[in-house]
Amino acid sequence: MAFTTLWFILVTVLWTGFFVLEGFDLGVGMLHGLLSRDESRRQAVLHTIGPVWDGNEVWLVTAGAAMFAAFPGWYATLFSGFYLALVLLLAGLIVRGIAIEYRGRVDSARWRRNWTALLTASSVTVPLVLGIALGDLLHGVPIGHDQEYTGTFADLFTGYGVFTGITLTVLCLLHGATFLSLKTSGDIRERARRLARLTVLPAGLVVLAYVFWTRSLAGGGVLLNLAELATVVAVAAAAWLISGGHDGWAFCATAFAIAGAVTSLFTELYPRVMVSSTGSAYDLTVHNTASGPYALKVMTVVALVLLPIVLCYQGWTYHVFRQRISSDRFPAAGGPAAAPTVLPEG
Repeated sequence: MAFTTLWFILVTVLWTGFFVLEGFDLGVGMLHGLLSRDESRRQAVLHTIGPVWDGNEVWLVTAGAAMFAAFPGWYATLFSGFYLALVLLLAGLIVRGIAIEYRGRVDSARWRRNWTALLTASSVTVPLVLGIALGDLLHGVPIGHDQEYTGTFADLFTGYGVFTGITLTVLCLLHGATFLSLKTSGDIRERARRLARLTVLPAGLVVLAYVFWTRSLAGGGVLLNLAELATVVAVAAAAWLISGGHDGWAFCATAFAIAGAVTSLFTELYPRVMVSSTGSAYDLTVHNTASGPYALKVMTVVALVLLPIVLCYQGWTYHVFRQRISSDRFPAAGGPAAAPTVLPEG
């Protein structure tokens, strides 16, 4: 296997890992204000992601770094052409992090209400903006012969790109609901289950439209590829598991659905990395945007050494903080609350 192909696969894995892991964090951020107006329950909801949300965001940074190192031409065109969208994304990530850490720091209902609104809005913004950007890679945006983006900010809002953003946002919402069903107890768990049941059918319809649109846009005909078929099956399995109350397996199914949705886009994109709507001759590919063979070889050795260490560390973190969270552990109202972190039991 060529190093360029290997690194395209690795970039795909990193983007997929980000949406699978950060997806439920984003879903929890969208849902924390809907599940209850009681402060103790909102604190409980946010404490489910307290130990892991910032670590999950590292996958986004790593995905961007891998693109920069392995495919500098792709990185340059994407980050320069999508500059305003990336500023909006960074604003969403910054506001979200501040909201998680500071919404409970002041004993004021207005303070908490404002941060709740900001956390919800930023949790919607992140997957929506990223989805639009990823969808545009396959749909195509104006790129000239010199690999420079020649369009405007408005050109980023393609129909397929926007629909990709909506699809990933809806899947994150469903993923967050199944995560809360798995990680909480009592009435929060029951409310999360009900919300998951209400969400899974619309999510399934959106995903179905997304995979067929993706296949059609790539010129692959009506037969789905393996990743697209797996996405549809995962959503169908999630609907059955959610209705049966199988929280753990339902969470796995929504994780596979998000992974399939992201992987479907990248498999249809390869060997291109960014389609030019100006003409196919100007498409960016793994070949005309990649670093030199020696650089890719060195990076491969480094990745083989460091990636297993990172995965083991993150896996251990999830193991340590695996217990369910109950609202009984938090004050009903009043008093500055601690930032969302959880200490392991026993």
